[in-house]
Amino acid sequence: MMESAVQNPALEVSGLFTPIEVKSLKLRNRFAMAPMTRAFSPGGVPQDDVAEYYRKRAAGGTSLIITEGTLIPHPAAGPDTRVPRIYGEESLAGWKSVVDAVHAEGSSIIPQLWHLGVKRGNEPSLNPSVVTVSPSGLGLDGSPLGRALTGSDLDELKQFWVDAAVNAKMTGFDGVELHGAHGYLLDEFLWAQTNVREDGYGGSLEARTNFPAEVIAAIRAAVGPDFAIVYRFSQWKEGHYDARIAQTPQQLEKVLAPLVNAGVDVLHPSTRRHWEPAFPELSGVEGECGLAGWVKAITDLPTITVGSVGLDAVFTDAWNKDAKAANTDLKPLLAQFEREEFDIVAVGRALLSDPEWVNKVSSGRLDDRISYSREHLSTLN
Repeated sequence: MMESAVQNPALEVSGLFTPIEVKSLKLRNRFAMAPMTRAFSPGGVPQDDVAEYYRKRAAGGTSLIITEGTLIPHPAAGPDTRVPRIYGEESLAGWKSVVDAVHAEGSSIIPQLWHLGVKRGNEPSLNPSVVTVSPSGLGLDGSPLGRALTGSDLDELKQFWVDAAVNAKMTGFDGVELHGAHGYLLDEFLWAQTNVREDGYGGSLEARTNFPAEVIAAIRAAVGPDFAIVYRFSQWKEGHYDARIAQTPQQLEKVLAPLVNAGVDVLHPSTRRHWEPAFPELSGVEGECGLAGWVKAITDLPTITVGSVGLDAVFTDAWNKDAKAANTDLKPLLAQFEREEFDIVAVGRALLSDPEWVNKVSSGRLDDRISYSREHLSTLN
C-alpha cells in the first residue's frame, strides 16, 4: 500500500469510475456525497426540495449519497427544529421520497445518524426543557455543560441508535452511517478531554471505545449481517483542529479494532485536507500517508477519504457570506487512489456548487466545474 509517494503525472480518473460493492451498498463508481448539515427540513421533516437536492447530485453522477446528519429519537439529540429526523411518520415518509428519488437515478443512499451530545449546547430550540447530555457533562473546552450520562441512560441511548437504524432500513435506505466524529456524542466518548468517566466507559483508550462499539454491535444485531454500517470518525474537533484521539498508528489500531469487531463495514475518517499526512512525524512514506490510508492498512476494510476534495481552501469558513474556494486538479487524490489509500472519495462543497461535478470529472470537463461560493449557493438547491 505504501510503495511510493511520488505522483504520476499520467494518472487517469478511470479507476475512480469502477464499481464497488460492500454488502447492501452497490456503487457504480467511487464517488460519494459527503454529509453536510443544511437545516432545510421544517419540523424535522424532509420536503420535496430536499428530495430534489439529493436527486440532482445522484443524476450528476454521484454513486453514494450520504445525507446530512439526521437526528436519532433521543430527546437531547440536537438543538435545531429544522434538522431532519429519522423517526416519526412524517419524517420517515419524507425520507422515503428522498430515497426513491435517489434510487431512480441509479445511486445508493444512506442516512447519517446523528446525536450532537454536548455540542447541542444549553439553549436548544428543539426540546428546550431537556438537559443536554454527554459522557462527562463537559464541553469541548473542558467547562461544565449539561449533565453526564448515567449507566441506565446509556442502555436507553443504545436503543435509540438501534431504533434509528431500523427506521432507516424500513424506509429503504441502503445502509447507515454513524456520526462518530467532530466532537459529537460518540466522539466525546473517544476523546480524553470530554470523557473523564471512572466506570467501564472511561479511562484507558480501549475503555473509551466501549460505548461506540456497543452501539455498533446493537445495530448489527438489529439490522442483520448484510445491511452496511459505515462509521465516521475524526481526530480533529471543531475549534481543536490539531486534536488527536490516537497519537500513533498503534493507538489508532486500538481505537479501530473494537469498532471493526463490533460490525462496522466501512470506515470514513474525516479530515480537513485529504492529502495531509496523518502522522507527519514518522519518516519516509509512512510519514506521508493520509489518515484514510492508515485506516485501510490497519483494518483492511473499505475506507472513504474526504477533506477539501478538488478545492484549494478548507471548510472552516465555508458558510461565511464571502466564502469561496477555487477548483484544483485531482492529482493528489488520484495518486492516493493508486497507492490504495482509499476505496471511496466523499466530495462536499464541490458538489454543493456543482451537482454535475462527478459527471464532469468522468468526461474530462474539469474546466467546466463550478467553483464553490457561499454567495452562489443561495441560488442553488
